[in-house]
Formats: sequence, structure tokens, C-alpha cells
Amino acid sequence: MLRRVSAGCPFFVQITEIMNAHARRSDNKMMLLMWKSVKHGGGSICVWGCFSACGMGPLVRISGLMDRFQYESILENHMRPFARQSIGRSFIYQQDNDPKHTSLHVRNWFSRRHVNVLSWPSQSPDLNVIEPLWEELERRLKGKFASNMDQKFAQLQAAWSQIPQSTIDALIDSMPRRCQAVIDNKGYPTKY
Repeated sequence: MLRRVSAGCPFFVQITEIMNAHARRSDNKMMLLMWKSVKHGGGSICVWGCFSACGMGPLVRISGLMDRFQYESILENHMRPFARQSIGRSFIYQQDNDPKHTSLHVRNWFSRRHVNVLSWPSQSPDLNVIEPLWEELERRLKGKFASNMDQKFAQLQAAWSQIPQSTIDALIDSMPRRCQAVIDNKGYPTKY
């Protein structure tokens, strides 16, 4: 079922202002993330990854089902060090509204660590710029076979680290257009 995102909500004002202010600046302080299940033979492997205007961040293998505790561990041990090293202390973090991302436990972690989290509407795939990176990752691995999950994860990590800066720049530059397309479509799906 397709869900309509309300184009009149304050989010669109906020995201449009932020993206217009930051999309063309070389010191963009935006970090985006998502986790993904990647098919492997008869099974799948789940990974979490992030990127910023500074480049690709870590790709982390998820063991079992990710819950709020595992997500906090990823934030603390992978996202935060990457952000501090590549961006600095002040940045805006974007994530979707998955319940583990928005749990009180995780919100408290963001508060304790003074991490600014961008307000994000539910059911907004047209605005999620990491989705094209997952597609790029799948394209890079098409036709490559792995004999086990460790080999598949090594392939994923290698392909992830080789995604060029020009791809990241294009995705970040697309955000104002994506936002405008959603507004123009009154929250209904767009070409993105």
C-alpha cells in the first residue's frame, strides 16, 4: 500500500531549508544511514551502512535481528567514530522511523551524545537517498557468487568502499529536487 506523505507538514519546511542550505556547500555536515538485508544463496545477510558528504562510512554486519541495543552499539562503535573523524562534533544525523531507531532507549543515546537527529516523516522512500547506494551495491555484486556469509560480507565491504565520491555528491545534490518533487506531488510517490 502506498502511503501519502503530507507535504504541508513542518518536516518539509525543515528538510527543504536544511537541504537548500547544505546541499551545495563543501562543508556539508549531513550523515545518512540505513540497514539492508542482502540475499545470499538460500539466505541473506543484514548490513548497516552510512555515508556523509565526506565519503562512505563503515559497513557493519548485523548478527541476528537488530534491536535497539544492537543499534545503539552500532551508533556508538561505528557511526559516532566515523562522524567525529570525518565530519567533526557538529552534524545532523538522518535515519528512518524504524521503531528501533526511534525507541526511547535510542533517543536517550542521541540526547546523551548531543547528536542532532533530523525529523523524518514515516513512509518516505522518495526522500531516502541511501536507497540508490544499496542499488549501486547490488549492481556491483551482480554475478559475483560467495560460498559462505563471510565471503559475501567481504564482497559487500569491498564494493561499498569503492563507491565513488561523485555518486555521493550526486545523491546529496539531489535532495532539494527530491523534496520539491514530493511537495509538488502533494506527498504522493515521485520518480525517485
